[in-house]
Amino acid sequence: MNEKLQDLSPGDRAEITGYDHSEKAYREKLLTMGLTKGTVLTLKKIAPLGDPVEVSVRGFDLSLRKAEADILLLRRVK
Repeated sequence: MNEKLQDLSPGDRAEITGYDHSEKAYREKLLTMGLTKGTVLTLKKIAPLGDPVEVSVRGFDLSLRKAEADILLLRRVK
């Protein structure tokens, strides 16, 4: 089952299973930042108003705007 980053809580880990194809420009930006299919990320923080969110991926921390994060399709991992 595909989930969105907004469905996760801080500390949750998830694997990127794909992208919402409605926003090609955002998808290309995420790919250049290393958020490729099969990559596991950890949700670290959510800003008080929900935007931006901070994730840990490939050994670095990355802040994403909600509009960018909503493109990721995820599957929770333990």
